[in-house]
Amino acid sequence: MNEEKDMADARALLAGYRASIDNIDAALIHMLAERFRCTKAVGVLKAEHGLPPADPSREQQQIARLRQLAKDANLDPDFAEKFLNFVIREVIRHHEQIAANNGAAKAG
Repeated sequence: MNEEKDMADARALLAGYRASIDNIDAALIHMLAERFRCTKAVGVLKAEHGLPPADPSREQQQIARLRQLAKDANLDPDFAEKFLNFVIREVIRHHEQIAANNGAAKAG
């Protein structure tokens, strides 16, 4: 009987953790969507003014800042850097597409 109660308690605890994880995942998706909404506006601004899609200096500053934030939060800084690099690559890809479309619009 005690084992059954322990197992039921463990399942209830697991369900609570999973609910929190699901909420965090939803928040991450919404935050990423907002981030990409802002970076799209940056891409349009860059394209309109002939600025390059990538800004290596800014990217390095952001990586250093994020690594420090990760350390302060007890998160692996290498993981944080990999995550940010993934996001940066996607942003640059979007900026390149925006720039190409802006050039096509000016030519047309």
